[in-house]
Amino acid sequence: MQCFVYASQRKSNTYVWLHERDAFDVLPEPLSLMLGQLSLAMELELDDSRRLPQEDAKEVLANLAEHGWHLQIPPGDTLAVGNQHYREALREPRD
Repeated sequence: MQCFVYASQRKSNTYVWLHERDAFDVLPEPLSLMLGQLSLAMELELDDSRRLPQEDAKEVLANLAEHGWHLQIPPGDTLAVGNQHYREALREPRD
């Protein structure tokens, strides 16, 4: 699966993975507000056998298939507010 990884300009070392380039409309509004402006960091072909330094490829692919996006936060960083928005965003129905 072709993936596009965007870096948050507001939250350091925080990235959003998207299945389609610049498809920011799939992101829930609270998450978009938390992350601020996003800039393309990388484009890659991802399959479930690929080893990633910070993320599990199968989890990334599952989130992309189900939600159209995957949130990567720094290891050990609780991002308490971000996690709250993330959980809420997963429950929000998309139009």
